[in-house]
Amino acid sequence: MRAFSDSGCRWLGAAGSLAVAVGGWAAGTLPVRGGWGLWEPRGSALTLAGALLAYLGLTLLVAAWWRYGVLLARGVRDGVLATLACWTAPLLLAPPLYSADVYSYIAQGAMVLEGHDVYGGGPSVLGPGDLGSDAAASVGGHWTDTPAPYGPVFLVLAQLVVKLTGGEIVPAVLGMRLLAVGALALIVWAVRGLGGGRGGPDGALWLAALNPLLLIHVVGGMHNDGLMIGLMLAGVLLAVRGRWVLGCVLVGLAMMVKSPAAVALLFIGVMVARRDGRGVRGLVKGLVLPGLVAGAVAAGATVLAGTGFGWVRTQSVAGTIHTALSVSSDLGLGLGLLFGDDPDPVKAVVQKLGLLVAVGIIVVLAWRAWRGALDPVLGLGLSLVALVALSPMVQPWYLLWGTVVVAAVAWRGRVGQVLAVFSAALVYETALSGRTPWYGFVVAGVVLGLGLWWLRRDPWGEGEAPPLRPLARAAD
Repeated sequence: MRAFSDSGCRWLGAAGSLAVAVGGWAAGTLPVRGGWGLWEPRGSALTLAGALLAYLGLTLLVAAWWRYGVLLARGVRDGVLATLACWTAPLLLAPPLYSADVYSYIAQGAMVLEGHDVYGGGPSVLGPGDLGSDAAASVGGHWTDTPAPYGPVFLVLAQLVVKLTGGEIVPAVLGMRLLAVGALALIVWAVRGLGGGRGGPDGALWLAALNPLLLIHVVGGMHNDGLMIGLMLAGVLLAVRGRWVLGCVLVGLAMMVKSPAAVALLFIGVMVARRDGRGVRGLVKGLVLPGLVAGAVAAGATVLAGTGFGWVRTQSVAGTIHTALSVSSDLGLGLGLLFGDDPDPVKAVVQKLGLLVAVGIIVVLAWRAWRGALDPVLGLGLSLVALVALSPMVQPWYLLWGTVVVAAVAWRGRVGQVLAVFSAALVYETALSGRTPWYGFVVAGVVLGLGLWWLRRDPWGEGEAPPLRPLARAAD
């Protein structure tokens, strides 16, 4: 029994990860062309077999992960980093899994190299003889004509990958996966530095880095959310250690990957303000200076990248695409259909109201952190969870924005446990091919219900609030 209790979880999860990767070679998000004969459709029977193998592997991975978390909560200590390596390794050479977004990344990098305005058009502008044309042909339907919503820092990295690989699908995808692994390493460093709160860094890494939602969507799917989270959390760690200026520089870089990282500036500002005794001077300093530093970084990165400031106007493009996980979009669509023939105006109003509510929650959490009633890092994590829950577009991996931050300081608390349950459920929402079939929502709902029932029946123990950050270390 002891063998299964520690190393058994490691090898069970590794077997699950391997099954997902092997299944991906037959049923993953394969390119339309340019797969070098490696990543090519293998026929319907083999595709079905690959998909079933991947579902089985994913279930083994989730089961091993959950059992591992229970053991860590009960005081068992094992080599978490070794487990992470075993679970990550099978995914490294797999084709894109659970999403076609990486093809958009490659195509957008190619657009920059070819001189196209990446904020003025989508990958469809790439012609047959252009770099990245194979990637553009494999971009998901919604995104073919959609301008890039990403900042210039990420586009420069994508451009570099395309330049080094000549835009060939297989090496370009592996280059993007290398960036994803680098982001994972940055997350591990930052989470370990923040300590994990009660239960220590092992448990924090369990929820943040070993999380199957992160493994399949950041490593397997290569979503740039991992890079945003890694840079943002590293910046927060530096701020906690007293190097808030450098921390804001990293947050500014994270914003130039994806804009939601900007929320971290508010809570770094809280750290700065608390250090000055919560007076008016400290409050003004905390509200203004982090934004100025990150804003200067964003402006400088944009000028140096040469991509222009079009990213400012493309931040809302994702909201035009309906996703079933967005509560505000679903509610707005339902109300629009109920009260009129054209649901779009009502839907847009409800989406904006959702964002206003999210902003209100973030302000309240920041206020509580400034008053000393809430750890600023935990406040940031809760804010990002609220932002995702009320956003007009929600993808399963968006939950990681707040989950990784919460894990870094309070993985064992009630919120950490609930986020773990949602993580386990959301891995089933998307199919290996990147589609979102109806049965994915059914399975996710069943796992969510079972997980919440389990927490009520056998919780890991009441978590305690993480200690407030020492004021003496909150500013340079």
